[in-house]
Amino acid sequence: QVQLVESGGGLVQAGGSLRLSCAMSGRTLSIYGMGWFRQAPGKEREFVAAISRSGSSTYYSDSVKGRFTISRDNAKNTVYLQMNSLKPEDTAVYYCAADRWASAATLSQSNEYDYWGQGTQVTVSQ
Repeated sequence: QVQLVESGGGLVQAGGSLRLSCAMSGRTLSIYGMGWFRQAPGKEREFVAAISRSGSSTYYSDSVKGRFTISRDNAKNTVYLQMNSLKPEDTAVYYCAADRWASAATLSQSNEYDYWGQGTQVTVSQ
């Protein structure tokens, strides 16, 4: 029933910016906490950023804090990830995820999420 579709990935130079979008269909976005995760080849999937159901609280990994911004527009059923000052280390497949029973304790944990998008590739060149 629930489908998440990411868009906005691509190839950018180090120091550049990119904005990812994730649109939900099948259910209203407002009942889900939303998160972004990423996975580089040969590495575990890691937490990037998350946002509470109302958008009042946000969470970031230390590696992206100050550079990335997560936001949501519940009226559009869409969550965003604005990525600035990109580094080659940010290269990965980025996944959008939805957490039906979200809380501050769950939003950084991939195992707590109920639905996942297909992923979008972000490549940062030197």
